[in-house]
Amino acid sequence: MQVQATLQNHDLKLRPGMFATVSVLLPQRERVIALSVSAVHYAPYGDSVFVVSEAKDENDKPYKAVKEQFVKLGTAHGDLIAVSSGVKPGDEVVTSGVFRLKSGAAILINNKVQPDAEPSPTPANS
Repeated sequence: MQVQATLQNHDLKLRPGMFATVSVLLPQRERVIALSVSAVHYAPYGDSVFVVSEAKDENDKPYKAVKEQFVKLGTAHGDLIAVSSGVKPGDEVVTSGVFRLKSGAAILINNKVQPDAEPSPTPANS
């Protein structure tokens, strides 16, 4: 890391070409959950993800359903985006087809195809 500083030198103790050892205080990193960018439903009223939950139909038969959960997003790195609030560690989140879902919709989980999760993706033909 290169750092350049400008400071007062009224008594001329500092000369051109002199070096110094400095410490740079960086902000503490915030703990976040990283999700695939394809899991986020971007909308004008707020960004959200769909969290998988257990539900019961009118006959008390259990099924997997989704619940829309609004999230606060952080920075994106490649195929991943930081989620600082709205989901908890261990939550199961839908990663594809989010534009076709609504809260309470029944889903079938198919984990055969996983979304890309590269922090520095290199697209084909580039």
